Amino acid sequence: MQILTDAINAACETGDAESGTIQRALQAVRTHLGMEVAYLSEFVGNESIFRVVDAPGLEQLIKPGDARSLDDVYCQHILAGRLPQLIPDTSKEPICQSMPITAAVPIGAHVSIPIILPNGEPYGMFCCLSPQANASLNARDLNVVRLFADVAAHQIGRQVADRNEVADKKALIAGIIAGREFKLVFQPIINFRTGEVRGYEALCRFESLPYRSPDIWINDAKAAGLGVELELAIIDRAFEVWVDGPPNTYIAFNASPTALCDPRFLTLVDGRDLSSVVFEITEHTAVEDYAALNAQLNHLRAQGAKIAIDDAGAGFSSLRHIVQLAPDFIKLDMALTRDIDSDPSRRAFASAFVYFAHETGAEIVAEGIETDAELQTLYALGINVGQGYYLSRPLERDAVTPASLGYGSAVSAARF
Repeated sequence: MQILTDAINAACETGDAESGTIQRALQAVRTHLGMEVAYLSEFVGNESIFRVVDAPGLEQLIKPGDARSLDDVYCQHILAGRLPQLIPDTSKEPICQSMPITAAVPIGAHVSIPIILPNGEPYGMFCCLSPQANASLNARDLNVVRLFADVAAHQIGRQVADRNEVADKKALIAGIIAGREFKLVFQPIINFRTGEVRGYEALCRFESLPYRSPDIWINDAKAAGLGVELELAIIDRAFEVWVDGPPNTYIAFNASPTALCDPRFLTLVDGRDLSSVVFEITEHTAVEDYAALNAQLNHLRAQGAKIAIDDAGAGFSSLRHIVQLAPDFIKLDMALTRDIDSDPSRRAFASAFVYFAHETGAEIVAEGIETDAELQTLYALGINVGQGYYLSRPLERDAVTPASLGYGSAVSAARF
């Protein structure tokens, strides 16, 4: 009995109904009942599909993935109350005797508990069966099976809820992509000394409800398997709206390594003049193949593009990107620029980036500047270019004109 208790306790701690834990629990329950076959099934349409099976030596009879019509098995009769959940001897049940499967398997004893999801929907069944009748099966045994079925229902319910959530997100994101339900705004990247706008970073704002920050939408797209599709849609839209951008400025697009290496990205950018385009690599996770990524970046550079590493200082991955990818720009994350005027650790870290950029020919761009003190400190450290709400909020495309390039009244050499 202890192995059964351990198996059920372990099942309570796992969210994977197809894991070895569930397999061991099935084995424990089957052994406890002294039966030959135990399985967990799922109802799909008019079929019962065996998801997890424990039937040693009977694999030719039943295995995971096999399916039976619900018309051919006991499930519907048990759900409707026409058959009991505990059947020690099928020969005493007329319905069982009328069904071909009883003699074909054969089934002499049968225990089956419906797995009911939290929303009241039947998911499937937990069943044990034996070719021989077993008069010793009793209500206590049924309660053991019912306990496991309740545990399985809890775990499967979480899985189904997770799957439904992903499906809902996927449908929502797919609609956003198809309908271009987002807009782009452009934040100026400014030279502190002259007030000159060096470029603009294209930032996405989503118009769909519920309102959420862009990073949440993008993470949802990744979770739904549509992260690259969303990135490519945003970049494609940015190319569309950035026709005839202000002279002597660049446009910066965010792009993950996964998107950059996707064949569809090549199709999107091939043949374009990228001489005024900067691709900001945004991924915070490790890159598995830097050689492949560098090959793609070299292809972009051959078309005139420049490369930036975004969010430098936000994590180890961004540091590896800087070393491996030889960027033209290193963008200091706002976690470094925030309160840099009062934090010696942030100043030391930023100084290290300044030194690295000087040695490698890269240019530092500070992000998230929100106060004059931060601006003054960054300039004192040798950083001349940046962006942030203190300098300018993101602008609508119509507001980005040659007349918008003069920030000298707000940021000028006289301030330093």
